[in-house]
Amino acid sequence: DFFDDPTAEHPRFEGRGVERHAHINTKQESWVPDEPEGELAVDVYQTPESIVIKALVAGVQPATIDISLTREMLTISGQRQDEREAEDEHYFQKELYWGSFSRTILLPEEVDVDMAEASEKHGILMIRLPKINKKRQTKLKVRSR
Repeated sequence: DFFDDPTAEHPRFEGRGVERHAHINTKQESWVPDEPEGELAVDVYQTPESIVIKALVAGVQPATIDISLTREMLTISGQRQDEREAEDEHYFQKELYWGSFSRTILLPEEVDVDMAEASEKHGILMIRLPKINKKRQTKLKVRSR
């Protein structure tokens, strides 16, 4: 399983409750707001237990990926750095996207933010968001004060 792979880089989610952030951006870099951001391409699918999001993040340092999560929404942002070896006039084609990117996904159902997991392997970011079991019931005992 992808999440059990010891070679995969795993961001750590912080916080509890309504919103959690995967603070794997160790430098707290601020990205240039003047440039238009690229939109990250994603696959979103479900298993019986989870909503799964996969994104191609090749060329992005996992430590610079920022993931913000609420029960209904997920935002992935980061920056792809170009290590230029040639000036623009020496390129024959220039199709790869370099710079900051961001993608917000409205989740198809509520997820348990405290049990979310994210990992990166071979340039693929995989985020597993466990669904909230709305049919689960529990009995509450009334305490006397």
